[in-house]
Amino acid sequence: MFYPAALEFLQGLQKHGVKLGLEPIQTLLGRLGNPQDCYRTIHIGGTNGKGSTAAMAAAMLQSAGYRVGLYTSPHLVDFRERIQINGDPIPDDSVVQLTERLRTTLHDTMGQEILPTFFEFTTALAFQYFAETKVDVAVIEVGLGGRFDATNTVRPMLSVITNVALDHQDHLGDSVGAIAFEKAGIIKRGVPVVAGRLSAEAAEVVEHVAADRGAPVFRLARDFRAVGDPLAGFNYEGLRRPYRDLSSPLAGLHQLDNAACALAVLELASDLGLPASEQAIRGGLLATQWAGRLEVVERHPTLLLDGAHNPAAAEAVAAYLASYRQAHPVSRVILVVGMMRDKDRAEFLRLLLPLADDLVLTQASIPRAASVEELAAALDEKAGFAQTVPHPAEALALARRLASSEDLICVTGSLVLVGEMKALLRGCGLSPIRG
Repeated sequence: MFYPAALEFLQGLQKHGVKLGLEPIQTLLGRLGNPQDCYRTIHIGGTNGKGSTAAMAAAMLQSAGYRVGLYTSPHLVDFRERIQINGDPIPDDSVVQLTERLRTTLHDTMGQEILPTFFEFTTALAFQYFAETKVDVAVIEVGLGGRFDATNTVRPMLSVITNVALDHQDHLGDSVGAIAFEKAGIIKRGVPVVAGRLSAEAAEVVEHVAADRGAPVFRLARDFRAVGDPLAGFNYEGLRRPYRDLSSPLAGLHQLDNAACALAVLELASDLGLPASEQAIRGGLLATQWAGRLEVVERHPTLLLDGAHNPAAAEAVAAYLASYRQAHPVSRVILVVGMMRDKDRAEFLRLLLPLADDLVLTQASIPRAASVEELAAALDEKAGFAQTVPHPAEALALARRLASSEDLICVTGSLVLVGEMKALLRGCGLSPIRG
């Protein structure tokens, strides 16, 4: 098997769809000898911000000298982005070797067959890779929900819930409380929990589950906080001590919450046997890389890529665009939006439309992407304001024609769309596995 064949096999697993439940992944990991038990883990869930928090925590631990695994999803351009050690993606040959090995475990000597989903198989592959390469600690991002997510087979040293908002209601429930219960499913007995900015409804659920499991909870704004601006500098009032004049390359005031959660994780990890110096914390935070989140990839005009895909994330993008317009009053904002069919398109667009001078609607090239007609229908009476261009490359070309050198083009609505744009800008192909 070569790397393209391994990707083809993994892509084929997507036919199994999304199946929330732990029995298949537990069986698969058991046949591998439970590799996830070979190293310490930090388990990070939440509706938004969990990837940024994971990236910051991993970068600071790496800066402190640890060998750090990072497992996140989805990827933007290359499948290997999902599985990293100290910032380096898993090599092609490791993907091939582990795919072949894991395939042999799908049938046991009694003829019992496991039919894993793509995410279950990929999770097992990541856990095995981290075990074989002897990481000191792995930072694991939840895929969907928490309670029945394939990553919930780890026994973490720390759990994190960044926030809770409406998203994936078809799988997680139609209220914030119901979704909070699913996300609180990652809380383990006696394992400390870092909680980000939670609504009263979500906080009540998380605190109740944690109390039931004897897990101490450390909450943003109650036990720790960050004030300032991620780029210009901010102060952190922590669980044990303060840090002054920190900075991060991740833009947007919402990243303050994510940085605060990551810093609280580092404080607690120090208490649990993973100490990090102030120099390591500062350096790691400053070195964090996390693509596709308010990422500026070009200047004159400014081209901004953000994978926001639900109303809560749209609020963060809107706040950034509002501050940008205030700082650049003569600049225009050209919004390029493409979304998935299962998202709240109307509310997402309602939040961003007041910040846009021009709107270009487009469609990512996967079956579950909303068509430009469906996006336009979500605009109601303002549909005439939008220009519809189904192909992302042509949508970007139109946005560039509309923009002057001092304007801003913001591409948002889906990480899948952001991935397509990044591949287009790099002039490279996309992994056949999308989403």
